[in-house]
Amino acid sequence: MTGADIDAVAAVRVGGWRRAYAGLMPQERLDALDAAADAARHRARLADASSQSTDLVARDADGDVVGWACFGPVRDAGLARGEAELYALYVRPDLIGTGVGRALMAEVLRRCADRPALRLWVVEGNVLGRRFYERAGFVPDGAVSCEEMAGAVVREVRYRRAGGRGAGA
Repeated sequence: MTGADIDAVAAVRVGGWRRAYAGLMPQERLDALDAAADAARHRARLADASSQSTDLVARDADGDVVGWACFGPVRDAGLARGEAELYALYVRPDLIGTGVGRALMAEVLRRCADRPALRLWVVEGNVLGRRFYERAGFVPDGAVSCEEMAGAVVREVRYRRAGGRGAGA
């Protein structure tokens, strides 16, 4: 991802949230999502020299951004040193099921192949997302997180996929 991609990435992310989490998160939270504010956060993160995250974009034949993935070091304490975490993977809602997400996932997995494992968090009720990750070889690892959003509790489950090192772990 370059600075020129940020506005398009923010639009993909906001559209992805609104599609994936409709009925799973309070609608007022989804309605309040702001692509301009999201883009500002991405700009700040890209400008932060200490950031260890990697951003990937998928483009269509015209060069337009149609998907985005972000990964980096695992953030949860107590996990194996060197593990990675997929922080986000979103595809423009009208392109879900066309292979864009699979292509992004394949590149994330390729880039994390030398890690002992790759983790991610997914909203418990996000059946489509969970199925996507399970098809990519992820399995729930038993960790659950709850966050209150606009008066509702949103549960997330953590998934794990063994990497190239420690693949049997």
